[in-house]
Amino acid sequence: MAIIYINNDKYVMDDNRNLLQNCLSCNIDIPYFCWHPDLGSAGVCRLCAVKQYSSVDDKCGKIVMSCMTPSLHNTIISTVDSQVLKFRKGIIELLMTNHPHDCPICEEGGNCHLQDMTVMTKHNFRRYIYKKRTHKSQYLGDFISHQMNRCISCYRCVRYYKDYAGGNDFGVYGIGNNVYFGRFKEGVLENEHSGNLIEVCPTGVFTDKLNSHNYNRKWDLQYSPSICQHCSIGCNINIGERYGRVNKVENRYHPNINGYFLCDLGRFGYDYTNLKNRIKYPIQKKNNYSISVSKNDTIMIISKILKNNKNVIGIGSNRSSIENNFSLRELVGVENFSSGMYDTEHLCIKLIIEILKNSGIYTPTIREIESYDIVLILGEDITQVAPRMDLAIRKLNKNNQLDSDSKSYIPSWHSAALLNASNTKENFIYILYTHEMKLSSISNFNYYGSVQEQEHFACSIADYINKKNTCIKYLNSDVKDQVCLISQKLLSCKKPLIISGSSLGSINLIKSAVNIAKGLQYVKKDVGLVLLTSSNNSIGVGMMSDISLNSVCNKVLSNQVDTLIILENDLYRNEFKGLIDIVFGKLKNLIVLDNHINKTVKKSTFFIPISNFSEGSGTIINYEGRVQRFFSVFSPKIYNSKICILEGWQWLYKILFYINNIEYKNINLDFIIREYIKKIPNFDKIKHMILDSSFRFFGKKIARSHYRISGRTSMFSHINIHEPAQSTDYNTIFSFSMEGIQQPQQNFSYLPFVWSPGWNSIQSWNKYLSKSHIYNSGIRLFKTCDIDRKYFFNDISFRFISKDEWNIVPYYLLFGNEELSQKSSVIKKKCIVQYALISVKYQKIIGLHKKYFIKFYCSGQLFRISVKFSDKLPLKHIGLPVGRYGIPKSLIGQTIQKIRGII
Repeated sequence: MAIIYINNDKYVMDDNRNLLQNCLSCNIDIPYFCWHPDLGSAGVCRLCAVKQYSSVDDKCGKIVMSCMTPSLHNTIISTVDSQVLKFRKGIIELLMTNHPHDCPICEEGGNCHLQDMTVMTKHNFRRYIYKKRTHKSQYLGDFISHQMNRCISCYRCVRYYKDYAGGNDFGVYGIGNNVYFGRFKEGVLENEHSGNLIEVCPTGVFTDKLNSHNYNRKWDLQYSPSICQHCSIGCNINIGERYGRVNKVENRYHPNINGYFLCDLGRFGYDYTNLKNRIKYPIQKKNNYSISVSKNDTIMIISKILKNNKNVIGIGSNRSSIENNFSLRELVGVENFSSGMYDTEHLCIKLIIEILKNSGIYTPTIREIESYDIVLILGEDITQVAPRMDLAIRKLNKNNQLDSDSKSYIPSWHSAALLNASNTKENFIYILYTHEMKLSSISNFNYYGSVQEQEHFACSIADYINKKNTCIKYLNSDVKDQVCLISQKLLSCKKPLIISGSSLGSINLIKSAVNIAKGLQYVKKDVGLVLLTSSNNSIGVGMMSDISLNSVCNKVLSNQVDTLIILENDLYRNEFKGLIDIVFGKLKNLIVLDNHINKTVKKSTFFIPISNFSEGSGTIINYEGRVQRFFSVFSPKIYNSKICILEGWQWLYKILFYINNIEYKNINLDFIIREYIKKIPNFDKIKHMILDSSFRFFGKKIARSHYRISGRTSMFSHINIHEPAQSTDYNTIFSFSMEGIQQPQQNFSYLPFVWSPGWNSIQSWNKYLSKSHIYNSGIRLFKTCDIDRKYFFNDISFRFISKDEWNIVPYYLLFGNEELSQKSSVIKKKCIVQYALISVKYQKIIGLHKKYFIKFYCSGQLFRISVKFSDKLPLKHIGLPVGRYGIPKSLIGQTIQKIRGII
């Protein structure tokens, strides 16, 4: 720590930060452009000038750039010196010479860092009367608009895209006062994190094209803190709504997870919440006719069905909240509740939960991953299945490209110096996978093989580290040398990181990852272990159920089940169509609760519409066992009182209470949370993080809307010219309006929107960095315990592979990989045509070409799909986009007798 004197006041500050960052953290306003907390300082814009004095007696001082000045002990500065104020005003005037006068039509208006800085420097009159420099904007895809004429050349965009995110299709061109930030040739940005350009850019050069289609100013949107629903990372987001539509998703800062950045799927994948063909009333099918049913009749009919049919099973969902899954479990009973995951995935998740509980190995957060020395990835395409972790691994790699001397004398915020010092060509990423992936281009070692070959390779690494000779003795000399090389690298570093998961459906890979980590832990390495899951709440539903989807299907086929209740789960994505058709055909009743139409919904005898994540509140558990809450941004009944959409747990508990003749009494979310904390082991810690709906700041709820919102009268004038009463949220601490506390800053993790006096843009996150612990939402369920043993699993056995059969392996794509995003109209454009991935050698072996299709049978079902070739995929292997419609997850690990090429 260092003592710094600012404007004659004494401050104790972090000496690892520059002066700008420390001043902002102390609520001292200094204008800036090029600095960013994660990107560091470049000293480009010259706007963050302050006056620095050599001593108390120094009356003149010198102007320095605070973003490039370290916080040294006894530093004396002034941020309000008249010379400094004049300097900043001149800089902003120069930056604005070519900037257009288009604030009223610019989508960043009211949410613009440039506006904030212009006001802060008191530049309110333009003297420049000459012709402005102009540029032609580019088409950058369906997500991002490009308006190059608004650029002020802060270089943030290119520093983020190329140096931080690893993109290579975006750059800066030109020289002097005529530079251009864009692509060499216009086209869709290829990086999976390109959407962050919208928030990184301090002006309106990059704007949200999805938001443009249904645009509203920032202050007219209603916001709510939420959690991204698309993968197991659990990134924190804020969602903005107006007129019953989700209009925007913004990054919500979390110091241990997403920090300042989101992937494109998390930022743009929300459009499925705005589907026009959504069913808004319960539907019952009778004699091939569908009729809508009232809420009360629905409860009575379903209750009667459940009373008359004793053989009832509930199928949960790993994309639904703990509250919804628990309510279904309460309705059908613990012994009749299934996780809804197919066999292999269910077993993988149960194994991962056991490891989190009992292995004694620490699972790092996303931000902690950046501090590790080496990462070994076993069977996971991180970029596609956990994209925010991809950024962390790239940061890990860059950090380790610095030698120890450079790390000691170059400040962590000095981005230019760090970039120049990163002159080593060695990378610190080691990968085992079936075929090439994006991280392969920067990894130090890639081993491509079948799932079984990867299992053998990983088990051999564990053998080497633990000085055993079980698997490694069977390897050929070349592979054995590779195993020894990786093992020695892991043993020579201080902080190794092992990453695996359920993507390939391999129990052995997960077990081997644990054994490697245990061996490294035994020799006193500060090892981390990450085990990824397929969905946002796989861990949560896995802790509630011991019954897989396959077990349920077997019970139905043996006539042990009359009625299925399916919660937010399209079974056709998990199992073969023929099997599910037979299962559904043997049922008397198929009751489905979901928020969009899918194949399972179409087969239902009774459909109940429930809230999606923007309309409902709940709890989910991410890959590290962190419990986090998301909150509804609006209630559908505000805009249409006649619709019959309730949260899943509300429907299920109404039915449960009706069956048991218990008065409902409008129970709220707090009641459900208290119930599952009592009844489910390991959930007791959740009580320490829950903010009861009765919680208040100074007697008030937290406002979801900005105080500058246009008001209820104007917003609802198309419905009723009289001002409607404020809707009450009985489930959370938030109000559906501007009434309430606007921005509580003390020990509060759930800010609906970000705003500070004088800072209207999202850059206001950067003002409270010294208090970033207040944004650390969630609590981890599992503690790391001390278990002194080398091996955790001794029961790894390998399956024999027939050389006469084709083996199915999955491949994953960021867009359309999971069910929700496949419903988005914009995402559908990004979802390329489904294809089968096979080795490029088959172009000659069996004469396949790109224009060909292949067809094959698996479990009696015919598949016909186009072909794409891989340089790395092993022979007799076929990669399929499992989880896409028509390609069920249960194909993973299956074999095919033969394939045929067709034109």
